[in-house]
Amino acid sequence: MPDQHHRRELTVLLAPPALWLVLFFGVPLLIVLAFSVCPQDVNGGIVRGFTLEHYQRMMDPLYAGIVVESLVLAAATTAITLLLAYPTAYYMAFAPPRTKTIVMFLVVLPFWTNFLVRMYSFLTILGSDGLINSALLALGVISEPLSLVHNTFAVYVGFVYGNLPYMILPIFAALDRMNVAMLEASMDLGAGPVRTFWKITLPYSVPGVVAGIVFVFIPTLGNFVVPEILGGADNVIIGNVINRQFLGSRNWPFGSALSAALVFGLMVVISLYIRYFDPMGKKRLSVM
Repeated sequence: MPDQHHRRELTVLLAPPALWLVLFFGVPLLIVLAFSVCPQDVNGGIVRGFTLEHYQRMMDPLYAGIVVESLVLAAATTAITLLLAYPTAYYMAFAPPRTKTIVMFLVVLPFWTNFLVRMYSFLTILGSDGLINSALLALGVISEPLSLVHNTFAVYVGFVYGNLPYMILPIFAALDRMNVAMLEASMDLGAGPVRTFWKITLPYSVPGVVAGIVFVFIPTLGNFVVPEILGGADNVIIGNVINRQFLGSRNWPFGSALSAALVFGLMVVISLYIRYFDPMGKKRLSVM
């Protein structure tokens, strides 16, 4: 009876989120899959039938090149974000409680403002008449404004800024659970700070690092807002292509094929993360 009661409570608790996922993720995904194998009429609409030409079109060198550029951009953004986030997360994890609270507040503060507003604010900061160029011109460092926006540099700035909290928080969560006694024991046994970091701190933080990589890499790969606002004509990634197929070219079948391929590719990445890095802690719980 207790087991049945527990299962009944679990079902009641899981039913609303499961229904939500089915309605707003599962059903739309099935619709996208259906559209991706439908022929396209002369006006860009969808007609009944079955074809794989949209998936074959993805093998075109133009789109294959965009996919590669998107992967490189997402990987580079993830690497830069990790380099900036790890020291911050490390400092937060071992800082005094008051300092930890202040830094945490500063990390989550950007979430109080709409993402679009934050991206448009970079036009004011990086533009020809923006804060940076105005300050450099006033100080006499430069004689003419620098080109800091509508280029690849601005895209990286926008992506790193937008994704930084998603890298800091999981690394901090991993480090904050660390038993400080292990570090003290390592130092007492003769290991220096560098050796202690490489042998204890870094391995302990790997689950948080991998979680941060997943949280940054996946949204970056599908994001089209940052390149659209801060990038130039050459800064097109797979998210922009999908957006333009639906809203610009009105080629819904091809846009659906691109979306389906992207979603299933990301599902593979997430499945590998769950399989090999145990984010739910099942292995640790079984050991305990």
